[in-house]
Amino acid sequence: MKITKYFMMASASLLLASCLDTEPSGNLVTTDEKQETVENDPSRLEASVNAVTTNFSVMGNVRGEDVHSDIGYPSIMILLDSRGIDMVEENTGYNWFGFSLTYDNIDYTYGDNRMIWGTLYNQIYTANNVVATVGMEPTDAVSQGYLAQALAIRAFDYFQLVQCYQQTYANVDPNTALGVPLITEANKEEVAKNGGCPRATVAKTYEQILSDLNTSIELFQKSNYKRTDKRYVDLYTARAIRARVYLVMHNYEKALEDANFVIENSGAKPLSIAEASKPGFADINANNWLWGIKISETDRVVTTGICNFPSHMGSLNYGYATVGAWKRINKKLYENNINETDARKGWFLDENGVSKNLTAEQQEYVTGKKAPAYTQVKFAPYKGVVGTSTNASDIPLIRIEEMYMIKAECEAQTNATKGATTLKDFVRQYRDPSYNLNASTTEGVVNAILTQRRIEFYGEGITWFDFIRLNKDFDRRGAGYDATEVYNIPAKDDCLIWRIPKNEMQHNKFITEEQNNPVGKHPTAVADE
Repeated sequence: MKITKYFMMASASLLLASCLDTEPSGNLVTTDEKQETVENDPSRLEASVNAVTTNFSVMGNVRGEDVHSDIGYPSIMILLDSRGIDMVEENTGYNWFGFSLTYDNIDYTYGDNRMIWGTLYNQIYTANNVVATVGMEPTDAVSQGYLAQALAIRAFDYFQLVQCYQQTYANVDPNTALGVPLITEANKEEVAKNGGCPRATVAKTYEQILSDLNTSIELFQKSNYKRTDKRYVDLYTARAIRARVYLVMHNYEKALEDANFVIENSGAKPLSIAEASKPGFADINANNWLWGIKISETDRVVTTGICNFPSHMGSLNYGYATVGAWKRINKKLYENNINETDARKGWFLDENGVSKNLTAEQQEYVTGKKAPAYTQVKFAPYKGVVGTSTNASDIPLIRIEEMYMIKAECEAQTNATKGATTLKDFVRQYRDPSYNLNASTTEGVVNAILTQRRIEFYGEGITWFDFIRLNKDFDRRGAGYDATEVYNIPAKDDCLIWRIPKNEMQHNKFITEEQNNPVGKHPTAVADE
């Protein structure tokens, strides 16, 4: 069935995801009667905690099931990378992320904007209900673990929001620049009564994020919580999230402390060169995953067949990618920055449409589908079945490899040689034995780390934020984009952050045009190289 972009122009009945009216299924209503029921039946609380993780991949939770890109947090991952410079793609009727590719979604009425806002606030809503039910001072280990879960995920959501809706922490005065509305279990009734709440400052937003993470980490330590699988947050995941936060805040000492702790204590190990030399990134049980989205064959995003992450991102399974919405790598990055001896070279097809990482069956499939040069073949099909339409692959959120990159960057900020050594040791041991690095300055080493992050985390929704926090221009010249999509957007440009969605302003009387972000100018195509 051919799906076109009719949805982008049609008005639809939407689940408005403002901070006031989102009520996703599976959450708790914390009346006294319900509270008593939960205390008598802890399984109800467990179900509510499960609902927080389930919200990471829900079909049509914000814009409705007619919108095939509305698949929960994976939508945000793809649209962020589509906005960047490394995910080269065609703006066809099969590409549901075309407005991110072309920056047409900078307008505050667009669905992509609502999807970011709604998806993350939906999760915050569910997390708040768990926090309200458990209370902030639980005495039993089980409840402490549940509270730690909710707080860590709420922190993650606010962290993603503030990075999307404000310039990066170091580029603003955090005490005056506006972050996002903060709704917690403590003020949610007041917010509803007052018809909304204003945007907190960036400082207050990060204060809330760190408070939630710090409490979560303390609770994990106190309760000795052991998760049953990696869809749940644990001590190491919470500290990995905090390492990301401190990195953005330029608190390199604390980011390094967290990264080192996770590397040394989590038990997670990077993929070996042999393991990285084939398609993967589809199984939450992989030893290099710290946290992921667990998908079941019965999940609605899977039973749709095509409304899921593998459909949009996979090149070895049935879906939107293989009928024209191929995802390719930046040609310049591939040719100039990935050695032939690098296992990741095979994560992408070469100029002849061939990858050394593929089996004969896999190569025959992508060749038969006429996959263009530089198409990514990083993500394996579900259970390794080539051409499958059962797209139930798990989705990575944080991998241990990122902690090594954070470690190297933090070290480089005070000792370029030490940071360079950490980076070289990692790449040589786990990706490319021939890797060399001649940079001797902090800037040079950090740039080299950014290059490695662009390669390593392709398609995982991470490197967009790297460009923002490092003040890098979004320069698509020479990458292989269509001439109309070759942009060179300067760092800190207003179009790089979203405006608060219009529907939030309609439901939150405290968000005015004056309190919203500046109107970004649509980028203009420039001459390609």
